[in-house]
Amino acid sequence: MATIVRKKSGKKSVKKAFDKAVSSKGVDTRKYCGIISLKTNPLVIQKQLRDEWE
Repeated sequence: MATIVRKKSGKKSVKKAFDKAVSSKGVDTRKYCGIISLKTNPLVIQKQLRDEWE
């Protein structure tokens, strides 16, 4: 989510926009817990992904 803040904006309007962005509900990630079954260790997968850039 992006919020545009202009130079003319006062402190109250900036704080209100920031609070609105922070308080957004987002996605409930708990419903996806345990859905994916991995055959390898997640740390090994992460290291492989990081090594792709070299």
